[in-house]
Amino acid sequence: MSKINYKSVEEIELIRESSLLVSKTLGEIAKVIAPGVKTIELNKLAETFIRDNGGIPAFLNYHGFPYSLCISLNDQVVHGFPGNHVLVEGDLVSVDCGVILNKYYGDSAFTFAIGEVSDTVKTLMRVTRECLDFGVEKAVVGMRIGDIGYAVQEHAEKHGFGVVKELVGHGVGLHLHEKPEVPNYGKRGSGIKLEEGMVIAIEPMINAGRAGVKFWDDGWTVSTVDKKPSAHYEHTVAVTKGKVDILSTFSYVDNVLKEKNNN
Repeated sequence: MSKINYKSVEEIELIRESSLLVSKTLGEIAKVIAPGVKTIELNKLAETFIRDNGGIPAFLNYHGFPYSLCISLNDQVVHGFPGNHVLVEGDLVSVDCGVILNKYYGDSAFTFAIGEVSDTVKTLMRVTRECLDFGVEKAVVGMRIGDIGYAVQEHAEKHGFGVVKELVGHGVGLHLHEKPEVPNYGKRGSGIKLEEGMVIAIEPMINAGRAGVKFWDDGWTVSTVDKKPSAHYEHTVAVTKGKVDILSTFSYVDNVLKEKNNN
């Protein structure tokens, strides 16, 4: 088992820069995501924006993954392929993005509603984002990995939703996936103790129905076993004393969506 790579203050600032580029990329996606748009167009936009800002799309060719974004529709949980699917009113779209900037990785994900979605989907999106917030709150020195997982799981299951257990969050740094693993379930006070210099991606994947998932023959796409929708939100976070330091931000997406809703 590989060891945890603790980051210096300087390294955390570089990861922050990478994470902010991811956040801005998701903001660009928010500007154009709408009924009538093909998901492959979102992929092209993201790749161009990342490269224009001096970054490299982290997912492209990662273990053979053929795209710059993971775009997962409706009952797809994560790792969906962009393609010729034309978005329609009522679709739920999880967009996961990673970049490499100055050798360091950033990673974040956001789930978008296309037009008007069902009340169940609205609740799923809200609760999953709250799960992320509750998990992130625990990412401070002295807490444990299990405290993060417990916070996510408790909130999701309280609303009758399923917590995906086969896929987890992870450390981030010079590699996209580092130690430790960060599950979205767990027992309070269990697991590795969080220490200063750890940088982790916390990413609740919450299903409207059962927790179970199935893995597709394409080797990547994961969907729910009961075909009910799934939502996914993710932040890259530096563990510090007392106060959480979130390196990515949803502010770019939120500002765009607020403007769209006001028009």
